[in-house]
Amino acid sequence: MPISRIAIGSPAEIGQADALKAGLAEFISVLIFVFAGEGSGMAFNKLTNDGSTTPAGLVAAALAHGFALFVAVSVGANISGGHVNPAVTFGAFVGGHITLARSFVYWVSQLLGSVVACLLLKFATGGLTTSAFSLSSGVTVWNAVVFEIVMTFGLVYTVYATAVDPKKGNIGIVAPLAIGFIVGANILAGGAFDGASMNPAVSFGPAVVSWSWDSHWVYWLGPFLGAGIAAVVYEVFFINPSTHEQLPTTDY
Repeated sequence: MPISRIAIGSPAEIGQADALKAGLAEFISVLIFVFAGEGSGMAFNKLTNDGSTTPAGLVAAALAHGFALFVAVSVGANISGGHVNPAVTFGAFVGGHITLARSFVYWVSQLLGSVVACLLLKFATGGLTTSAFSLSSGVTVWNAVVFEIVMTFGLVYTVYATAVDPKKGNIGIVAPLAIGFIVGANILAGGAFDGASMNPAVSFGPAVVSWSWDSHWVYWLGPFLGAGIAAVVYEVFFINPSTHEQLPTTDY
């Protein structure tokens, strides 16, 4: 069972050179992802007089986030595994592929990367701020939690199938593309309802810069639950425990 392989690690692990390098890689990857993804929404608003909530704005957001995530995962894959998402890191932790100590390094780096990206956007746009994630009219917090659970389940399940599974073979080559595609598709499905975060870091940066925390917990609870469920399902049903090996962090 995946739960039996969960490892806490030691505090000393946080200061190890490879952990710090992996943290720096996650910081840069998230910065790239959030700057491009959130920046595309700001650019669309500027060009259309706040039209980012239109169907065209939704498609633009899906494309920008899908493209940017493909790149962000690719550039971090050989160093940190290219998680680019605290929920993905949590899913890897639940499956026994990363220790809690190293996960902490990733989480801090991912959150800082998002905040810095949003601050850079604010400076570069002359003081415009990225909008915090929020629920659409008629959408309750529990509606949004379900959305985030299901969407993040799909994301982390894709990560496991294309990047984590030791039987993945050549399919691992397309892992960053598949991960970008599922995020883009999920934004098309859920963006009009709760913004389709699937990533606590993506929600955290705009919330800090705009200092808007309404229903922010939704964007942590849903993704972490979805990631944990996906990790357990894939590990239990599709990865043979007898042949399982602890994977290096560069392979999720």
